[in-house]
Amino acid sequence: MPEAPKNLCGHVMDDKNKKSLQYIEDVTSNADEVQTRVLAEILSRSASVEYLQRHGHNGHTDRETFKKVMPIVKYEDLKPDIDRIANGDTSPILCSVPISEFLTSSGTSQGERKLMPTIEEELDRRSLLYSLLIPVMNQFIPGLDKGKGMYFLFTKSEAKTPSGLVARPVLSSYYKSSHFRNRVGDPYTNYTSPNETILCPDSYQSMYSQLLCGLCQNREVLRVGAVFASGFIRAIKFLEKNWVSLANDIRTGKLNSSKINDSSVRDSVMKILKPDKELANFVEAECGKETRLWPNTKYIDVIVTGTMSQYIPTLDFYSNGLPIVCTMYASSECYFGINLNPLCKPSEVSYTLIPTMAYFEFLPVHRKNGRVNSISDPVSLGKDKNHELLDLVDVKVGEEYELVVTTYSGLYRYRVGDILRVASFKNKAPQFNFVCRKNVVLSIDSDKTNEVELQNAVKNATNKHLHAFGATLIEYTSFADTSTIPGHYVLYWEIIENSTTTIIPASVFEECCLTVEESLNSVYRQGRVCDKSIGPLEIKIVENGTFDKLMDYALGQGASINQYKAPRCVKQASILQLLNSRVVSNYFSPKCPNWAPGHKLWSACQN
Repeated sequence: MPEAPKNLCGHVMDDKNKKSLQYIEDVTSNADEVQTRVLAEILSRSASVEYLQRHGHNGHTDRETFKKVMPIVKYEDLKPDIDRIANGDTSPILCSVPISEFLTSSGTSQGERKLMPTIEEELDRRSLLYSLLIPVMNQFIPGLDKGKGMYFLFTKSEAKTPSGLVARPVLSSYYKSSHFRNRVGDPYTNYTSPNETILCPDSYQSMYSQLLCGLCQNREVLRVGAVFASGFIRAIKFLEKNWVSLANDIRTGKLNSSKINDSSVRDSVMKILKPDKELANFVEAECGKETRLWPNTKYIDVIVTGTMSQYIPTLDFYSNGLPIVCTMYASSECYFGINLNPLCKPSEVSYTLIPTMAYFEFLPVHRKNGRVNSISDPVSLGKDKNHELLDLVDVKVGEEYELVVTTYSGLYRYRVGDILRVASFKNKAPQFNFVCRKNVVLSIDSDKTNEVELQNAVKNATNKHLHAFGATLIEYTSFADTSTIPGHYVLYWEIIENSTTTIIPASVFEECCLTVEESLNSVYRQGRVCDKSIGPLEIKIVENGTFDKLMDYALGQGASINQYKAPRCVKQASILQLLNSRVVSNYFSPKCPNWAPGHKLWSACQN
């Protein structure tokens, strides 16, 4: 008899894992054929939709006609059609299949969340991608079906459009779906957290109960994680702050915290929580040291690419040498791909785009003064129907591209805004390093603040508060400070006080902090007010001449004096050291900003 297939560690694979790995092999080996079929499927199903007909696409399913007549678009180009759907127009505008809900993406330049249309069957595609993760991981670390995963998963607030369609983040949509809630019998989605604790909308109750359940089952935990690195670190900091109460609950077998008042959460936790004096003593002893409360854990599963890379040193501090694994790449627009080499260094993570997820195209980019720019970035690009993008199999190793997608849910040649670099190929499918979100300068959690937003927020604050004292902002820069948990935005301001007699009160700078926060998008403000994932914004006033020193430093490092401009965001340790050495005072936002977003779909979160 032939020998049974084995994974990379020499262990025999089960049939489910073999089928998943063979699926990856098949679709990557035939990437262009699969992409051709996917585009034809999308176009044939959507042949009658208004959007395609408006652009002269009359039922053709071939790639050449599609590229010739369909424009490359951004969210603002689609917003009128999306608003029609949100307001109750049920005609086939973007998709022939009814839109089942909207997935909320990061904020637009107007501070509103983007509403991405989706259809019911997209849950099948998302579930498919999730189903590939453990078979891939099991090649490197077998036996993951023998224990549980302790993942800190959370849902966020949702709303309904005037038409009654739900609008919510993509992960909230997935966690509330039957695909997730009814995942019976799958050993790889066996989590320590009961569904009720994940679905609890109160962030404190959800975090406390998930940690308590994870501690009660600590010997069964084989992997730990969260979606973002920031979320996992927040959980660890929460444990450091609340371990006495958690240990007491374990000792008594009772959920003593009065803050846990959700009955479904209490009931679900009490099915797990039993009096355990020995475990309570262990928790108390270990929380005072840098040792592992979950001794059988094999790895930490979090996103550490893009802006999340700033958390890698903190993760290294807490991980006790465990591998940091980054498994998949997804967004509100579409789920994209997976990491086929999950034990690689965080700095070397690459994602293989799975060709069945959507139809992918790539807009070449170049860098100018260190900034990423599309090769044809004028406004006219959205109307340039003849602009040629590269197909999935035609990208070149080492080159950078902006990702463009056509989805089953009604996005056609949509610019996602992610900048990717081709690292290598898996068969005929490229593997990409995530470089950055285009134009994003600040991010702590799921928030993304671009340079224009930051500029407008600073302008609002100075106009409203400083000008009355005759003070002028000379220059500024920013920094995403993740040394605090939660992390927070820091602004470095150099100002000139034109009056020698009038002293600007500290309260004025605090109000400047608050006005900046009020001016940022709703994703940021939700993180501050509801999710508690972002701390109060800080303004540091620096000595006059500081930004001249910063320019001198840059010129000393080889920058051109003709091209130099003060950076709007800094990360380099030596630059931060220079700035911090010249701080004369600092101020924090005195309270949370209002979270009453401008978009009519959203209601304010209660403090």
